[in-house]
Amino acid sequence: MSETMGVLGPKGTHSEAAASYLNEQLPQRCELVTVPDLFACLQDVEEGRLDTALVPVENSLEGAINITLDTLARSESLEVMRELIWPVHNQLMAKCDGAAIKRIFSHPQPISQCRAYLQQHYPQAEIVKVASTARAAELVAAEPASSGWAAICTKRAGELTGLSTVAAEIQDNMANCTRFFQVRRRGTGAECLPKEKVLIICQIDGQKAGALYDVLKEFAQRGINMTRIESRPARTELGAYIFFFDLEYTAAVDVLQESIAAVAKKSIWLKNLGTFPVLIVE
Repeated sequence: MSETMGVLGPKGTHSEAAASYLNEQLPQRCELVTVPDLFACLQDVEEGRLDTALVPVENSLEGAINITLDTLARSESLEVMRELIWPVHNQLMAKCDGAAIKRIFSHPQPISQCRAYLQQHYPQAEIVKVASTARAAELVAAEPASSGWAAICTKRAGELTGLSTVAAEIQDNMANCTRFFQVRRRGTGAECLPKEKVLIICQIDGQKAGALYDVLKEFAQRGINMTRIESRPARTELGAYIFFFDLEYTAAVDVLQESIAAVAKKSIWLKNLGTFPVLIVE
């Protein structure tokens, strides 16, 4: 029986397209299972209903995906097994031609990613936010061409629902990409994967002056390259924060472990979310 991989659905989302691509690169393909929201996707992995899930963690234009970060921070059972960097391609698709468009549907992220295009070409159109790009395509497909409805979605979502391309590649930045994590329960993976990055999460004492500097110094003085830092509210009290650190894996494993141990001593708590490879899609 093949393993299952959860992904934000329905079919045709950016997440589903990324998962389909990743699935083709794996030695053994997974059964892709679409899930209606990200929290449910991660929860299904935690509770064993899914073997893994591919979830977005950050967009290069819009920043962190907070529900993913918050769930990883609170979970005691999840770890990251792979990272995928996926280029984002947004299309304007409809049944009608461009001049007839009156209402445009999409997920909030693509709407933000295409803001300049929308202001230039459709300043009078009503912009409607929905759960996913695939859902936007479904809604538009269910209406007649005379409605003037259109969707910002993936090409795959439009093709699945019978829409035509009005304008291709409408994202404001052509370098737009999304980082995904493939997550699993700790201790369930037997395969030996390449080691390129380490993800740790910790909470430090925000009331202590220089606390963050003291933590960063432990990496810097040992030559550990930190590729990303992200903060999120700890949800315990006002002003309390947790920090996510992406560290470049080094052959000097003892030095890397030493730096993490030193940071743990200066933290209220610390979790290592895994060591994993990074797959970049051009």
